[in-house]
Amino acid sequence: MPKMKTNSGAKKRFALTGTGKIKRKHAFKSHILTKKTKKAKRNLTHTGLVAGVDVTNVKKLLCLK
Repeated sequence: MPKMKTNSGAKKRFALTGTGKIKRKHAFKSHILTKKTKKAKRNLTHTGLVAGVDVTNVKKLLCLK
């Protein structure tokens, strides 16, 4: 069988932490920022973790499972 290819979009959007969790960036931080409060924009800056229900799908895209 041929090798599995990693999804190109997924490898740009997700990263693994040292403990094996999957990091992601928050949405809604690219444009139309004038109507958002400073606090909202600041909180969107930090990275988050992929939700538990989505971890298996993301790992398949990254060929980790």
